[in-house]
Amino acid sequence: MKTVLAVVLSLVFLALAIAVATYEWDELGGAEIGHAGYVALVMGVVVAILLGGGLMGLVFFSSRSGLDDAVAGATTEQSDDARH
Repeated sequence: MKTVLAVVLSLVFLALAIAVATYEWDELGGAEIGHAGYVALVMGVVVAILLGGGLMGLVFFSSRSGLDDAVAGATTEQSDDARH
């Protein structure tokens, strides 16, 4: 049930974002994007996707390699020692 709710809410927010973007774009009227603008837009999207994918890859690599286990244990032990 939670998954369905999350998907529905995501789709509602996506539709709302598209509606607002379309309305605002129409309100701009005669604003046009040149060739350089489209190139910059595409390059920005590609870089953002690559950066996000690279960071997610690093998270999965770090999680699977066990490097996070030592940090999680140290944090718990330090907080236990601080209480006593």
